[in-house]
Amino acid sequence: MGAIRFASLLLLAGAIWLQAKFGAEAAGTTVFTLHNNCTQTIWPATLSGNSAAAVGGGGFELSPDATVSFPAPAGWSGRLWARTGCVASPSPSPSSPSQLSCATGDCSGAASCSLGGAPPVTLAEFTLGGADGKDFYDVSLVDGYNVGVGVAATGARVNHATCGYAGCVGDVNALCPPELQMSGTNKAAAGGGGKGEGAPTVACRSACEAFGTAEYCCTGAHGGPSTCGPTKYSRLFKAACPAAYSYAYDDPTSTFTCGTGAQYLVTFCPGHQ
Repeated sequence: MGAIRFASLLLLAGAIWLQAKFGAEAAGTTVFTLHNNCTQTIWPATLSGNSAAAVGGGGFELSPDATVSFPAPAGWSGRLWARTGCVASPSPSPSSPSQLSCATGDCSGAASCSLGGAPPVTLAEFTLGGADGKDFYDVSLVDGYNVGVGVAATGARVNHATCGYAGCVGDVNALCPPELQMSGTNKAAAGGGGKGEGAPTVACRSACEAFGTAEYCCTGAHGGPSTCGPTKYSRLFKAACPAAYSYAYDDPTSTFTCGTGAQYLVTFCPGHQ
């Protein structure tokens, strides 16, 4: 294919994408745009919380610096996350879905997720058209951390003064304490702490996952906002990522709202990890 023809096709594809995006905004449809700013390939995944709609097909591969956009139905709620270190395996039969085993964020080996990602994993959470018709969104480290995630509201109808930036820009893996570290070699070790000799830290577990106590899990006698407060571990997460949930009741500085008509840019590794 000639260079001029190839460039023309790129321009045509860009024009079609922009037309579809602006058409979606005009129709009130929410469009999610996912950008991989990481230095390695990731496999974003989606999970719907209130419908059977598998937005974005439930999961896909996304190369470094690549961008993918897809719509979500009105009133959708759910979560997005990145899977890392994934290896595809052949389906056991032609009628079986494809398999994908991931070092972090794995959803029971499925390439297209119908279950949540295995912790530790950084989550971007959304409720579209909630109370007063507003969208609610946040980035959560309650299930631990694997890669940074940032969420920004975009679109001509967005008031950027009120629609804040949710996210975790800092590299939590770089400052994760040894007792919370998960390396590529101890992924399958149940309750395993520490890291293998020379193995890199691929994720940072939450204190709840690591220790399982009511204090860290906000359960039992600590099952409410008045009895479950920040701990030394959640404070570490909060210091690295002030605009993300660090524990279950970290609401005041972690939940963001935006009026109807917003579109959302979800950036993985916004700090370029």
